[in-house]
Amino acid sequence: MAERRRGGQSLLFPSRPAVAGFASLAGPKEAEGPLGATFDETFSDDTLGEKSWERAEASMLERTARLALKKADLTQRDAFVFLGGDLLNQIVSSGYTARQLGAPFLGLYGACSTMAEALLLGAALVDGGYAERALCATCSHFATAERQYRSPLELGGQRPPTAQWTVTGAGATLLQRGPGAVRLTAATIGRVKDLRQSDMNNMGAAMAPAAAQTLCAHLEDLQIRAEDYDLIVTGDLGRIGAELFLRLCEKAGLRLQGRYVDCGCAIYGEEQDAHAGGSGCGCSACCLNGWLMEKLRRGEARRLLLLATGALMSPTTSQQGETIPAIAHAVRLEAEA
Repeated sequence: MAERRRGGQSLLFPSRPAVAGFASLAGPKEAEGPLGATFDETFSDDTLGEKSWERAEASMLERTARLALKKADLTQRDAFVFLGGDLLNQIVSSGYTARQLGAPFLGLYGACSTMAEALLLGAALVDGGYAERALCATCSHFATAERQYRSPLELGGQRPPTAQWTVTGAGATLLQRGPGAVRLTAATIGRVKDLRQSDMNNMGAAMAPAAAQTLCAHLEDLQIRAEDYDLIVTGDLGRIGAELFLRLCEKAGLRLQGRYVDCGCAIYGEEQDAHAGGSGCGCSACCLNGWLMEKLRRGEARRLLLLATGALMSPTTSQQGETIPAIAHAVRLEAEA
C-alpha cells in the first residue's frame, strides 16, 4: 500500500499501465477548429443519422470505443472492464454503449472531469492486477447538454459572454499491462471545492479553484515541481476559468507560463464564436485522445499532466439557486523513453 499511496490525495502506479489504443470523434464545429485534423473521425451531421441528439451521442461514444479497440487490434471481448460516463441524466449514453459492447461496466459521473476519473480508476484496476485491460471513455454533445442544463436550442436563448460551448465529441483510451509508447504513471484524486459561484453560464470560474487545489496537492504529494512537466493541461476551464486558474497558481507560487494549455481554449478558434471556449466531457477526451496523445507518441512532450475539471451541478439545484461545487482529477502520462 505504501508504495502506491503518496500524500493525502495521490497514487503511483508501479506497473506503469500502457496506452494500448486511443481514439477521438468530433462534430462539425470541432472539425472546423484548430484541432480538427487531429481527430480520428469527424462528421458533418450532428445527428449521425439518428432520430435524436441523445441517440447520436450514444452512437458517437460506441463508435469511439470500438475504434480505440480496433486500433489496438482487439475487440470488446478483450476489454475486461469498460469505465465510462457522460453529462446526461443517469449517464445514459455510457449505459447504452455498455449494452452494445457487452463488457463489464462501471458507470462514472464526474461531470467534465470524467475522462481523468475513468483513467485514474482504470489505471488502478490494471496496476493492481484486477484487470488486464480497461477501456476508459466519455462523451458530450452540444445539443443534448443545452436541452438538459439550459434550454432547448429551438427556444433560441441568448448566451452571455461567460458561457462555454459544449463540445460534440468523444474520446476513448484503452489501458493494459504490457508494452506501449505512452504510460500512465501517477494520479491525484480531487477534492470538491465550492467558492459560492452559482451562475451556470460561468462554469470556468466555478471550476478553476478545484483545478488549482488538485495541482498543488499533486506537486506536494509527489514532491515534484511544475517545471517537471512539459505540459500541464486543464480540461475545460475556457478563457475566463483559465485566467483565474493561472492567477490562483501564481498566488500559490507556481509559474506555468509556457507549459500550460486549456483544452477549452484550444479546441475552437476566435472566429467560431464559442464565447468563453469549449466545455463538456468530450472536450478533454477529444483533445487527449488526439492532439495530446500524438504529442506524447512523437516525443514532442515527454511528461504531461491532465487536470480534467467538472462542475457538479444539476438543472434542479441550479433552479433552486444552489452554488456549483467543482472537482478536478489529475493523471500523469509519460512517453516511454
